[in-house]
Amino acid sequence: MNIIVCIKVVPDTENDIKIASDGKTILTDNIKWVMNPYDEYGVEEALRIKEKLGGEITVISIGSKLVKEAVRTALAMGADKAIIINDAAVEGSDSIASAKILAATIKDLDFDLVFTGQRGIDEDMGVVGPALGELLNIPHHSLAVKVEINEKEKTVRVNKPVEGETLVVESSLPALITAQKGLNEPRYPKLPAIMKASKKPLEEKGLSDLGLSPSDFGKDARKLKIIELIPPPERKEGIIIEGETPQEKAVELARILHEEAKIF
Repeated sequence: MNIIVCIKVVPDTENDIKIASDGKTILTDNIKWVMNPYDEYGVEEALRIKEKLGGEITVISIGSKLVKEAVRTALAMGADKAIIINDAAVEGSDSIASAKILAATIKDLDFDLVFTGQRGIDEDMGVVGPALGELLNIPHHSLAVKVEINEKEKTVRVNKPVEGETLVVESSLPALITAQKGLNEPRYPKLPAIMKASKKPLEEKGLSDLGLSPSDFGKDARKLKIIELIPPPERKEGIIIEGETPQEKAVELARILHEEAKIF
């Protein structure tokens, strides 16, 4: 079972995110970058399938030196090798462009499954996975919380939540799956695995290696333009409901809702 996992680096949610002076980007000084959390679920699920059925896991990412640490983390978790598309021309590309780059990288590889995160926590688009499935012309299943492989029948069955219920879908392999929280609990790589990760194969490619034109990528080629970034409004301080007993607090809450918030 040969599995490909596409990963992305995103700002750590613990960062203090500030908007740059252009109003369209964020300040990246002193930003800590990490593997997209939803991609971690994809890496973990690939590892669990490999442990059951054998095979090889290839991690693919787009970017420069920022992605290398995240790729090494995936290799330390247990992935076998990695490919990084490192080309200055891709800087600022949108989701569709990223899917095109990944598709060009994957199409000639031997694979049974492709995992991506269900979305990146930075732009929060959820486009790359489904677009990649379409470009590869394979079935794609979004928002997976359970994955079962029938190696004999060459099929995959996926559970996904829909309106409080569970939808179970099945397709042939190869297929693409977008992973989300609830699929598994990603492992933490141990020190010996981290040391070994630096010796695993890591190949870097540019757009020319993939037969792609730089003019189709980057900020100027974006189909989706960022007009403006606006920080969320500041929240008012919360109110602590005073009272010696639950009954007194309930009365005080009702008074505040009526007299101050004027809800009723």
